Amino acid sequence: MPALQSIPPPLMTSEPGSFARYTIIDRKPQIIRQVMEDNSYSPDIMSALQAFKDEIAHQPIRPLYESVQDTEFWNSALSAYAGKTWLEVPWYFAETYFYRRLLEAVRYFQPGAWQGRDPFREQKRRQMESDIPRLAPAWAQYFTQEPGLLFEWLLHSSLWGNRTDLSHFSDRADVDTSLDASKHRHLILINHTAQLYAYLTVGVRRVDFINDNAGSELFFDLALADFILQEGWAPQVHMHLKNQPFFVSDAMPDDFQRSIALLKAAPAARMRELGARLDDALATGRLKATSDPFLTTCLMYRQMPAHLQSQLAQADLVFLKGDVNYRRLLDDAHWPFTTRMEDVTGYFPAPFAVLRTLKGEIMVGLRPGQAEALAAEDPQWLTNGKRGVIQLIQRTA
Repeated sequence: MPALQSIPPPLMTSEPGSFARYTIIDRKPQIIRQVMEDNSYSPDIMSALQAFKDEIAHQPIRPLYESVQDTEFWNSALSAYAGKTWLEVPWYFAETYFYRRLLEAVRYFQPGAWQGRDPFREQKRRQMESDIPRLAPAWAQYFTQEPGLLFEWLLHSSLWGNRTDLSHFSDRADVDTSLDASKHRHLILINHTAQLYAYLTVGVRRVDFINDNAGSELFFDLALADFILQEGWAPQVHMHLKNQPFFVSDAMPDDFQRSIALLKAAPAARMRELGARLDDALATGRLKATSDPFLTTCLMYRQMPAHLQSQLAQADLVFLKGDVNYRRLLDDAHWPFTTRMEDVTGYFPAPFAVLRTLKGEIMVGLRPGQAEALAAEDPQWLTNGKRGVIQLIQRTA
């Protein structure tokens, strides 16, 4: 594992022409506008949201003013960038602090009508309710194939479901809801599907998911978890969800429960059966859902607290879902494209598999010249979500 001082510089919002800069200038104001449209907030909350939008455009980043449990943590983290604007700081800090400041603006933690009210609830509801009928035809194929092929279909669907990220305003028309893994196999830059199948079929004690988005991605995460339990590959699966709203569509415990309820009431019999099995797995303790405040901070996985390290160390395999988890594994830094993932992530407490569609200017594990060839073919290959990674990292003795 590289020493801490050997970590490259972080991706910065100050980098001209970068995707990081674009997300702050363009996407964060869009997110605020959508929140204002979707919620019947009082005039003072609307005013706070507008002021926040104005601050992002041309003012220094201000600290949190509310007095709640995490205020000291965030203001201490912000102190390293005192006087800086939103376009002069590390990208991951800017993104995570944006969501924390948004929760302050909508009074998520304050007593009153909006306490605990997810500002993205309506967006997630629309997505989940539209995904069920769109996904229903695919479930007709469920259990009709041999386990190896079905595992590949479910694993790849869990990967490509990550394209439906509401914070990135993805073109949902491009999201394939079929389970035919062969359609997009050529777009997986690192594909360890066979290695994962071999690893799991031997049998493990526990599999964990660090989940990303609600909607079709979470539905497929749940289907994959159910398949692992049904096949007897692991007696227990743990889902790690966000404890508060984060990156618009990130799955929280309420989204997890709502997803199972929607599956149980779905138009397709196979989906209803899936929902019933998941309900039973929860009741019997074979499926568990947890959340941890660390997952909604600006900290990297290298900085995870001891209690979370201990929890994850009990898993024989951790699925890390999505672009943000990938970035946190790699310190959101400018690693050379040919850097080996194993050389950077030796600190992680368990074997893991990353399932990530590319939506950020960070990538490791490529062959020499591969990144240059991809850039010549598609200048936006790192950020447009068209390509993916399924990579297994096993611990070495």
